[in-house]
Parts: sequence; structure tokens; C-alpha cells
Amino acid sequence: MSGASIELVEVGPRDGLQNEPDIIATEVKRALILRMIGYGARRLEVASFVHPARVPQMADAEAVIAALPDRKDCIYVGLVLNKRGVMRALATREGGRRGVDQVGCVVVASDTFGQRNQGQTIAQGVAETRDMLRFARAEGMRAQVTISAAFGCPFEGEVKHETVLAIAEELAIERPEEIALADTIGVGTPHEAGELFGKLGELLGPAIPMRAHFHNTRGTGIANAWEAYKAGVRIFDAALGGLGGCPFAPRATGNIATEDLVYMMERSGVATGIDLEAAIAANTWFAGELGRELPSAVARAA
Repeated sequence: MSGASIELVEVGPRDGLQNEPDIIATEVKRALILRMIGYGARRLEVASFVHPARVPQMADAEAVIAALPDRKDCIYVGLVLNKRGVMRALATREGGRRGVDQVGCVVVASDTFGQRNQGQTIAQGVAETRDMLRFARAEGMRAQVTISAAFGCPFEGEVKHETVLAIAEELAIERPEEIALADTIGVGTPHEAGELFGKLGELLGPAIPMRAHFHNTRGTGIANAWEAYKAGVRIFDAALGGLGGCPFAPRATGNIATEDLVYMMERSGVATGIDLEAAIAANTWFAGELGRELPSAVARAA
């Protein structure tokens, strides 16, 4: 696979931490992000602009972003669930500050989960997100979108491919920078990952890149990522150590681990731009901060 490569989006600072029961200090979050940049992460989801009562771990979003280095080679992403979130993201750039470079919008592919997560049905979520994408673009903010619960819902069970593709087709009208499918509860299988991303690639064509976001709840996350790669995905979310979980999805566990994804891709001839040894060292440091070992299989095996 000479010349093959992927882009890894390090989501540990947001998706990786949002479900942690103990509040992590702002300076520790900054130190974590600096270590991630140190091992080669160049696109990082650093915070979410959500109500602190809903996700207390993200209450210091603006403080974390203000503390980040102004590096031209890094892209900082902030998750937003509504127009107010986009406005908060834009405010981080006021007064000549660096702020966030890109916002990530979310549509849930399930009415029940969407209402619990964002207070919206699918139709409401699509309409709101299309407005957000237009607003962000008009304000000069880059924007992408994730379709969450794309492989299954914790409340409704199966999510049909037709539902996911219909959502993607509507979102594509607004030309987001990319469209991601997220296996929020880690229920997907490699066969389904390859099949659904194959269909999405046919729908989007070359105009809008695909991104994959897998959780490892049932141990299939890395295999799913490989099948998504074979289906044409070249952008993957991952979290250091396999951290993560969703406060609104019962028993959902962490993201696929950065170390595990890097190991699989690099050993398969696909470049990631990530220094695996440095990532394992960052894992060891952060495990010390949390007081427990992190799930990454590669880091444990060293």
C-alpha cells in the first residue's frame, strides 16, 4: 500500500472525557492535548459547547480553548448541538484570539435517542443542523457533521441504512466539510461497516469526504475501522487509550483507541502521522492522572 494514508482525528479531549465521573482540571486537559500534539495529532476535538448541567465535564470549554497553543499546523474542533453552540464557538475567536477552527454538528439517526440526547426528532435535528451549517459558513467557520447512532440505537434497536442515507442526503445539500457515521453504542459489525460506508460513498461521491467514528463496546471497533477503510474512508476518529462513552447511551463504552488504530494501520502499510511510542507514553501519563489503566490493547501489550 505504498503512499496509503489516513487522517486521524483525536477525540480524546472531548468524547474521551465527557463521561468521566470526576471533573478533570483545565490544566490537566491542556497538558493532555499538548501530549497529543506531541505524538503527532494535528486535528483534535478539544471541547463541546453544551450546557454544563448536561455534561459537567465540558463546563470549562472556553478556558481549555483559550489555553491551547496557536499552532498553524493544528485544527481545533468544538462539538456543537445547536445554534447557541455555534455562537459560543465563534466567540472563542473574538478579539483576535485563535479559538476553534471548526465546529462539529450532530444529527441522531433515532427519534428516541435524539430526543433524549438533544431534545429533537430526526426531522427536527436535520432541519436544525442544516441551519447551523449555513450559519457557520456565513460566519466564516468551517463545519462538519456526524450522524450518530448510525449502526444502532440503545432504545429503538436497529437503525435502517435507508434512514441513515436519507439523513446524509439532506445534510449533503449544505456541503459540510465531511459527513461522519458514528457507531455511538458500539453495536456495528465489520460487514455492516463496510456495507454502510460503501453506500454512503456512492451517495456522496468525491465532493464530500466520509469520516468514521467507532466505539469498541463489543470489541469490533478496530475491525469495523478496517472495513470502513476498505470502503473508502480516509478520516477516522479515535481517542487516546480508548477513553470515552456517552452520558445518554446506557452501557456505551469508549472510542476505538488511538494506539490500536495506529498499530493496525501502520502494520498494514497505511501511514497515520502518529508516533505510536509517544502515544503509549501519553497513555501511561494520563492513566496516572486518572488512577486507572486505560482500555487500549496495544498500550497494555506495549
